Amino acid sequence: MYRQGDVLIVPVEEASVPPRVAELPGQPRDVRGRLVLALGEVTGHAHAVVGPGRLRREAGPFGAAWLHLPEGGRVVHEEHAAIPLPKGWYRVVRQREYVPGAVRMVAD
Repeated sequence: MYRQGDVLIVPVEEASVPPRVAELPGQPRDVRGRLVLALGEVTGHAHAVVGPGRLRREAGPFGAAWLHLPEGGRVVHEEHAAIPLPKGWYRVVRQREYVPGAVRMVAD
C-alpha cells in the first residue's frame, strides 16, 4: 500500500478488478498531462500520477477509483515526495472523516 497525504493507493490483482470497471469512463488528464487522483480543496495542489495509464472513477463523491499503470508511474504532489508505483492495478481511496451528522472527504 502507498499513502500520500489523504490518498491511499492499494495494489489489486488484475483478477480482482470488478468487471464493471471496464465500463467506467476514463478520467481526462489535466493540462499538465497528469491523472489527478485528488485535488486539494484548501491548497489547490493535486495528488496526481505521471506516466502512461488510465484512471476510472465511479460516480459520486465516495465513488471508487481504479488506476491501471501498464508501465508503472509516479504519484506526485507539490508538498510531498514523489512515490514510484510498479506496473499494475490499484484501488484509490480518499480519506474520510466523520463530523456530527455527516461523513465527508478530508480537506487537503
